[in-house]
Amino acid sequence: MSLRVVFRRVAQEELENAAAWYDEQRRGLGEEFLRELGEAVEKAADSPERYPVVFESVRCTVLRRFPYAIYFRQRHDMLVVLAVFHGRRNPMIWKRRT
Repeated sequence: MSLRVVFRRVAQEELENAAAWYDEQRRGLGEEFLRELGEAVEKAADSPERYPVVFESVRCTVLRRFPYAIYFRQRHDMLVVLAVFHGRRNPMIWKRRT
């Protein structure tokens, strides 16, 4: 059974900004980013415990093609996405969201 996925507002903004940036680089690249991100979130929702705990109860999955990580936690029957985070950003930023 797959968990219901909920994005925090700031995580939704991060993914939208990243997709827009990729589209500026090459038309259609933003859609490719969103597709890969969607697949990663779906896998996490299907089996969140397969991903490592990186901070308190926060888990992480990393995209293959793009330098982004998705930070999430399970809350009851939901997968709450806390951050869609570029690998070069300061991790203290997303940690403040927990």
